[in-house]
Amino acid sequence: QVQLVESGGGLVQAGGSLRLSCAASGRTFGNYAMGWFRQAPGKEREFVAEINWGGITTDYVDSVKGRFTISRDNAKTAMYLQMNSLKPEDTAVYYCAAYTAPGLTTTPPRYWGQGTPVTVSS
Repeated sequence: QVQLVESGGGLVQAGGSLRLSCAASGRTFGNYAMGWFRQAPGKEREFVAEINWGGITTDYVDSVKGRFTISRDNAKTAMYLQMNSLKPEDTAVYYCAAYTAPGLTTTPPRYWGQGTPVTVSS
């Protein structure tokens, strides 16, 4: 079993920044890809970013490219999402997710955190 706990969400003005963290436990963290998803009010959950086991390869949804950066620290079993130049449309609950493969994949994650809310005011 894998436990994922997000933190760092909050209220920020448009143009501001937030850094989300995900603390993982329960299995060998460094062997698997990790990702961030988000769900805005009234919308389906969507992919935001993904990072491979070693932290070398990443992928982003087009709407956040150039503004968000995903990273991980395997020694600390933690993953991060640095969000800059935030926009009101980034408002959502952000979820940390763990895959069962080491590399980037389109297979849905198996494990999810409880989510942390991000609100961007205009």
